[in-house]
Amino acid sequence: MMKNPILKKNNLKPSQIIVSFYLIAAIVSVCLLSLPIALQPGVKWSFVDIVFTAVSALSVTGLTVVTTADTFSTTGVFFLLFILQFGGIGIMTLGTFFWLLIGKKIGMKERQLIMTDQNQSYLSGLVRLMKQILLIIVIIELIGTLVLGTYFLNYFSSWQEAYFQGLFASVSATTNAGFDITGSSLIPFASDYFVQFVTIILLTLGAIGFPVLIELKDFLTSKKRSFNHFSLYTKLTTVTFFALMIFGTIVILLFEANHFFVDKSWHESFFYALFQSSTTRNGGLATMDVSLFSEPTLLALCFLMFIGASPSSVGGGIRTTTFAVILLLLFSFAKGQKNIKVFKREIHEDDIRKSVVVSFLAFLICFVAIVILLETEQFSLMPIMFEVSSAFGTTGLSMGITPELSQIGKMVIIALMFIGRIGILSFIFLFHRNQTQVKYHYPTERIIVG
Repeated sequence: MMKNPILKKNNLKPSQIIVSFYLIAAIVSVCLLSLPIALQPGVKWSFVDIVFTAVSALSVTGLTVVTTADTFSTTGVFFLLFILQFGGIGIMTLGTFFWLLIGKKIGMKERQLIMTDQNQSYLSGLVRLMKQILLIIVIIELIGTLVLGTYFLNYFSSWQEAYFQGLFASVSATTNAGFDITGSSLIPFASDYFVQFVTIILLTLGAIGFPVLIELKDFLTSKKRSFNHFSLYTKLTTVTFFALMIFGTIVILLFEANHFFVDKSWHESFFYALFQSSTTRNGGLATMDVSLFSEPTLLALCFLMFIGASPSSVGGGIRTTTFAVILLLLFSFAKGQKNIKVFKREIHEDDIRKSVVVSFLAFLICFVAIVILLETEQFSLMPIMFEVSSAFGTTGLSMGITPELSQIGKMVIIALMFIGRIGILSFIFLFHRNQTQVKYHYPTERIIVG
């Protein structure tokens, strides 16, 4: 049987193959969204706008240069749903599913690809991981569809429309895509706390990390339950994830107390703050126009979008564990400790080094993007910084400048969304050469730093 040449030994590295797969997926997405049956009658749009929308959907970002409801036909919306699912769950998760369907043996090379795509450290148990990810996400989306679709019967005249809206809202929230077919995100549900609460749950389940969901499932089904059941990754990412959500909520409440919330009741203010804090971490859905926030709040939202979701999730950014490791590194250094100790464990030196590299390179990429957009666009610093943070974090929130970007500006945002989806590490490893054994060392010398 002929083997796939892209998977031959000594050909491309796993990170390069994964990026190639995502590029192919982007091309297929562009082709699907270019089909006449995908568009409303009379809709015409440029090739750059098609690429922008396709990459935004594949990276589950949600930034759009067109209105989804006015641009796509019902068939086009289903195409969009397929792309969101593909991008959210991950190419290798769905790829593993199809390989298993056709009876293909999952060999070492395929396992390396899965490990790279899901940001894992070990080859063992990867096929089981892919099966569980797919099953858990599908179950979450089905439950979300049933709950929201049934509730939307109060809003829409037919059950078909209600459940169609529920399906799209559930998939968009679970994959943290940020797309909507209401034409105005979740602003029509700004006073409906039930819809907001369900959406927050779906956003959280999608962004907190697939391994966390699997460990939680194993914990709930285990007869012997113990806190030690959870790995260091799950403990660290869960604490960081919810700490950032609480931090964002408090910051928004404080900064907007005398601004946007000045004429709002306590419960209105709380849900506005809670939802925006949750969706900023990769959701992209909004219950208000975020451009109405004050600049200190917008800067805090940029910070949260830059951090993003957890590793091995549907989200982008530098990831929660990266941010946590950087914080712990600062505390450890201030205390004069050489190792990072947390939850009675020590974090591996390689993970510390990766966290520093990822954070610095992400900052550098976003800085360069901001400089380019300031030169090519007619907008002030804050809207551009917000747009860049949203694209890199694959969040999808915007201050309304996305459709007004120039061709160069759109290409910069496309690149950011793509990098945000594949991850900084995969981006770095694109240029990574095979390690060679160093047989000598130069004399060590101290330098002045700080």
